[in-house]
Amino acid sequence: MRKRRTIRDYILQIYYFITLKIVYPAQYKIHARKPVVKGKVILLEPRFPETTDSLRQIKNALIKKGGYEILEMQLGIERLHLNEQNKRIMAFLREFATAEYVFTTDSNKTVGGFEKRPETKVVQVWHACGAFKRFGFSTAKLTFGGTSFKQKFYPLHRNYDVVTVSSPEVVWAYEEAMMLEGQNKVKPWGISRTDVFFNEEFLNSAREAVRNAVPEAAGKKVILYAPTFRGKVLYAESPNEMDLLKMKEALGEEYVLLIKHHPFVKNRPVIDESCSDFAFDVTDALEIDQLLCASDICISDYSSLIFEYSLFERPMLFFAYDLDEYFDYRGFYYDYDEMTPGPIVKDTEEIIDYIVNIDTRFDLQEVQAFRDKFMSSCDGHVTERILENICK
Repeated sequence: MRKRRTIRDYILQIYYFITLKIVYPAQYKIHARKPVVKGKVILLEPRFPETTDSLRQIKNALIKKGGYEILEMQLGIERLHLNEQNKRIMAFLREFATAEYVFTTDSNKTVGGFEKRPETKVVQVWHACGAFKRFGFSTAKLTFGGTSFKQKFYPLHRNYDVVTVSSPEVVWAYEEAMMLEGQNKVKPWGISRTDVFFNEEFLNSAREAVRNAVPEAAGKKVILYAPTFRGKVLYAESPNEMDLLKMKEALGEEYVLLIKHHPFVKNRPVIDESCSDFAFDVTDALEIDQLLCASDICISDYSSLIFEYSLFERPMLFFAYDLDEYFDYRGFYYDYDEMTPGPIVKDTEEIIDYIVNIDTRFDLQEVQAFRDKFMSSCDGHVTERILENICK
């Protein structure tokens, strides 16, 4: 049943048409009359308030190389008020018009809404590895995505010169999602953010950060629960189906449970006081990269972090209690049952049973095969490889 549109919906449609089709292209074209500034690099963060993972790796590498003017810009998409977003977008377009390179980690209509000058290279160092949940044009016929007409009318990915992905296996999925078939723009050079997982200094600092944030983890094994969000991005919710008290009673002597909610989720489930010495919400205290390094077991559902976690060749299990519903809503690029490198469980009892018997249940070869298939380009030298190919 189609949702009934409100007056606000129509006002927003008009606003988006005026800004995306008239105001933003005009702003870019006005400032693109000036020549491109050699060595000018923009690190563009569409949603988050600061420069994140892959862009940090690129920033550090460019500083080391020297000779670059680096601008870090955040748009605040779906986070800030429209007026503030508009100010930031206009400022970005002014700089974009004369930049030699733009690196970004996510999609936004601002970059794809008009034809850019060819002298500027736009590189999409995508924020996720592998190809799990469908996105972009792959969702055009699903509840999660916009219609085919809308995605073509407000293109997200048109101006990319290069898109980097984690292995040759997933090139087809990104070409489909970004409507880039036949353009040879999706390159299996790896995902820059994964370089830290091959850095012993980072691994040690990550483990120390977890111990400092959660002293109760000392002497115990760490279970990471990192579910993806449910619903639309703007109203994202986190699942709350795990029985933490049962988990504590069965596993609390040997384990602690660290919960990392998706950054889109604003109102997170509250941990009951009775479980506060076993389960900890570390969403604000620790970054996901730190948690992946320090965890002994990862529980996820439909999150792409499982691709990164496979680099450590440790046990994973998939708490997919709403699999049928989620499949209808969002869909997957691969058969969920066949691709997941660990058991699919539907309730807390199954989670406990697997962890209690993990020594006999964990299949290392399954995880290794998954890693080889989806993460073969992530070898600790991704950032170096990207810059060698782009910044010539």
